[in-house]
Amino acid sequence: MTRDPAGPGRAKDVLVVLFDGVQSLDVTGPVEVFTGAAHLVTAPGPGAYRVRTASLDGAPVRTSSGLSLAPDLALDDAPVPHTLLVPGGEGTRACEARLVGWLRAHAPRAPRLVSVCTGALALAEAGLLDGRRATTHWAFCDKLARDHPEVEVDPDPIYVRDGHVATSAGVTAGIDLALALVEEDLGREVALAVARYLVVFLRRPGNQAQFSAQLSAQTARREPLREVQRWITEHPEGDLTVESLAARARLSPRHFARAFHAETGMTPGRYVDRVRLEHARRLLEDTRGGVEEISRSCGYGTPEAMRRAFLNALGASPAEYRRRFSAGFGADFRAAPSAAPVEQRPRPTQ
Repeated sequence: MTRDPAGPGRAKDVLVVLFDGVQSLDVTGPVEVFTGAAHLVTAPGPGAYRVRTASLDGAPVRTSSGLSLAPDLALDDAPVPHTLLVPGGEGTRACEARLVGWLRAHAPRAPRLVSVCTGALALAEAGLLDGRRATTHWAFCDKLARDHPEVEVDPDPIYVRDGHVATSAGVTAGIDLALALVEEDLGREVALAVARYLVVFLRRPGNQAQFSAQLSAQTARREPLREVQRWITEHPEGDLTVESLAARARLSPRHFARAFHAETGMTPGRYVDRVRLEHARRLLEDTRGGVEEISRSCGYGTPEAMRRAFLNALGASPAEYRRRFSAGFGADFRAAPSAAPVEQRPRPTQ
């Protein structure tokens, strides 16, 4: 990368790295977010974005889906960006040595380093995630942890921030991370307007699980067990003991527990715990209901039981979880301003 001669006050450059086998949505999702934000900010200044793409030689690349993408320039000719974004795709499974070398040499110069999906594999190969907490697509978290034990891999959240480095889970999670960065740079109004224009929900906090409880477990093959799974999801406040669920499936408790685990990959109790926790998190993010009311509606019975469940699973109490994640992305955006261009205003100092 070349030195950017522009002084303070110029737009925030976003440079997206392209390579053969890149996942097209890993590129276009964040690009649409950043360019959308740039179009909404009418006044020039340090908050506006200038988005460019670059490949090793400046040549077009072929995505994993067969699309061709023409970069704006070669990586060596690009000025040091404010945000360097490395997408994922098949090309990161055995990353080209030249690209790894370029990342190792130049990426540390960027004030903000971002990966989408398996782009984390390329960053790790270049040694840029050593000693950091990171995530990637759920199907490659084990590979990232196995090949790079010096990286603290968190397979659960949709994106992770560790200092100036941000990594996201698979494909569409890159949009969530890009929206979070826009909110950080330009404020909530701009991020909301971009989300509305793209018809996406600006409500997924970074620690939201890549999988819902229903996706984490396999769907049972037999109808009685599938019906039990549906019942648990629709009635988290109900009697969800093994005995009660077994009766609903018309099986003995012992037979039910064994069959449920064999077909879903987890015990009935574990499945119930995940459904209740997910339901409680959603209510804390999306409603103003009291903790006692939410604990009853999710089957915990008491606020203390829900508090223990949150501390065990998330390391935070329900009250702390709500403080951290019901504001910003988790907040209700029905009263947000319309998606019209907004004038850039100075951000308050912290």
